[in-house]
Amino acid sequence: MMIEVIPVENKAQLASFIDFPHDLYNGDRCYVPELFIAQRDLLKGTHPFFKHSSLTCFLAKEDGKTVGRIAAIRNNNHIKYTGKKEGFFGFFDSVNNPEVSGKLFETAEKWMKNEKLEAVVGPANFSTNETCGLLIDGFDTPPIVMLTYNKPYYSNLVEQYGFKKEMDLLAYKLEVANITTAQSAINLEERLNKRGIVIRTMNMKEFKSEVAKVKEIYNSAWEKNWGFVPMTDEEFDYMAKDMKMILDPDFALIAEHDGKPIGFSLFLPDINIALKKISRGRLLPTGILKLLYYKSQIKQGRVITLGVVEKYRRMGIDAILYSKSVETARRKQYKFADASWILENNIPMNRALQALNGKVYKTYRMYSKAIS
Repeated sequence: MMIEVIPVENKAQLASFIDFPHDLYNGDRCYVPELFIAQRDLLKGTHPFFKHSSLTCFLAKEDGKTVGRIAAIRNNNHIKYTGKKEGFFGFFDSVNNPEVSGKLFETAEKWMKNEKLEAVVGPANFSTNETCGLLIDGFDTPPIVMLTYNKPYYSNLVEQYGFKKEMDLLAYKLEVANITTAQSAINLEERLNKRGIVIRTMNMKEFKSEVAKVKEIYNSAWEKNWGFVPMTDEEFDYMAKDMKMILDPDFALIAEHDGKPIGFSLFLPDINIALKKISRGRLLPTGILKLLYYKSQIKQGRVITLGVVEKYRRMGIDAILYSKSVETARRKQYKFADASWILENNIPMNRALQALNGKVYKTYRMYSKAIS
């Protein structure tokens, strides 16, 4: 049987690219379909990413049937910020056949070589600012909001082609009912208040200006983290607009010192609970009704981002942000909180979660390979 890899060049091919995972994961109880309209907008060129960078999507075909997909990505902002001539592979899915995955990786690598890139990193869907990482442990539960999922055999396909581990990303599970707020955290917050440091919820009536504050924190607090690249104003606003639709302001916390933003955390309700009920990611004709119905039943979520600018670290602000998020989750009768992802070498953040009795329940891996 002949396997060919073709570039996505029209609407029909793009639809096939987006829809392929629905068929691949058919019957998998952990699979959560992405919304078709969201994936289309992400890939068709309207996303702010395309103002500074580029990608090409490819489909693997066997006797006319789609058996795999991949995107070869050139992120110029990543190259400029890190000084590394790296490309990303993303949106990778494949049947359990090394010949299929090998041809996909080979095609993506050839594309990057033509772009004068020297290495490929992934999986990442544009960069580490978006969904990224290959699930290597924790296949027993569905992914939570904005986390990836893949078949257990994917790591074998990736490693057989020659990719090596670059970094592990850890997801912690917090059972809300089993966590009590430490009195030390309460006392610490009171002491910080006396020094002009306060932690408050986001003001949704001033959403635009609040987002600007959060963006300032984000690009400062994460600037030295592995894999980080600053987001453009348009990219950050695009992401904030998407998150606003599911955001609960009680879970959006900003730390300030005399009015200056110094830290931020965001806990998102797990919209995947609702997305799981939507057939093939289509909102019409009944998908939108299911989305609204199941959204009201969500009782779990994810601390998707938490950071403190460098000058204010090691003061316990991160622990207070986690503690307050958990307290709010308990008040709203949430059962489970995910905190992810955390770099395996981020000792302070790992210790803060372990102090809350958090347990690593999923591990995601980033891989890299020199381009030959």
